[in-house]
Amino acid sequence: MQKPTPRLVAVLAALVAGIGIGKYAFRDQPPAPGSGGADDEREVLYWVAPMDPDFRRDGPGQSPMGMDLVPVYADETGPAPGIVSIDPAVMSNLGVRTALAERSSLPRIVDTTAHVSYDEDTVQHVHTRVDGWIEKLAATAEGDAVAAGDLLFELYSPTLVNAQQEYLAALRSGSASLRSASRDRLLSLGVTPAEVQRLDSERKVGQRVRVYADRAGVIADLGVREGMFVTPNTDVISIASLDTVWVFADVLERQAGWVAPGQAASIRFESLPGETYSGTIDYLYPELDPATRTLRVRIRLENVDAGLRPNMFGRVRIEGDGTGPIVHVPRQAVIRSGHDSRIVVDLGGGRFAARRVRLGIESGDRIAVRSGLNAGERVVISGQFLLDSESNVG
Repeated sequence: MQKPTPRLVAVLAALVAGIGIGKYAFRDQPPAPGSGGADDEREVLYWVAPMDPDFRRDGPGQSPMGMDLVPVYADETGPAPGIVSIDPAVMSNLGVRTALAERSSLPRIVDTTAHVSYDEDTVQHVHTRVDGWIEKLAATAEGDAVAAGDLLFELYSPTLVNAQQEYLAALRSGSASLRSASRDRLLSLGVTPAEVQRLDSERKVGQRVRVYADRAGVIADLGVREGMFVTPNTDVISIASLDTVWVFADVLERQAGWVAPGQAASIRFESLPGETYSGTIDYLYPELDPATRTLRVRIRLENVDAGLRPNMFGRVRIEGDGTGPIVHVPRQAVIRSGHDSRIVVDLGGGRFAARRVRLGIESGDRIAVRSGLNAGERVVISGQFLLDSESNVG
């Protein structure tokens, strides 16, 4: 048999090599659309560049490098980054609950704690105008009720005894000017006009001067005991009325701009279940508490039945003007971290995605979302922490 010539061997080798290269080059290429292959029935999600998976298009074409785009099929991809897929049975076991994001006006509602105090406009502080000793103390305990005209205490003071003696001497002298000057001195030292009239009629010095209550109320503070030496600086007794009381509420710093004098407030007290008191804001204090970062608000209440007592604890609700239309969700839907806030959105079909959002005001059990969420989307309000951790959103 004749051996093949070298020229023929070279031709055959080139032909075999070309066939091999062609099979290698086209073995993984998808069939052209419309070629009748099995891939024509598969759903194409998008087209991607072979050398750059971030370059995507909705249809076929070429990449910036001049290469044909490759289709990505739905049955070849897993969940997108940040999306969690859960079987419906597992969702039920996890107790996942959702709620709709709504778009409407939110009232600026302030809910905070409060406590009752005396109305300081009604407090009467009793002082003596001379040095002396408390000989008889009629008011013996804080909280005791007193009526207008009730005896509070009797005071022995050498200064008052001398002033009475001078007045009696002026009466005996017959000098009108001296009598008038002595009488004015007694009044300036705290002697009542009734006591001066007694001196005119009896012409006898009283060793003790009686001090009476000018108004009805309760003893808010008792600073002396019987037999004590007092001076004009001594706060002997403080009497406060309970016809009206002050209610102090502490408003958070971020809500301080929502309150103003004249706004209505409703107050409930733990010791009076079922009772709701209505009042208005009387005064806003100029400074925030440096420790609690709260603004003190004062509300004046009528206390007709004397059911409100100082230091009672309660809850205050103040309703301000509403916002404009804004997207808002239940407060429990928000996941707060040290640097951002997130909400888990229900995408349907057992798929969930964690989104970063920018929050707005909080009103009652709702919180506004300024960006990152649209009205009508469904958010997770129970089980969202587990879904957020699985989404790997940093």
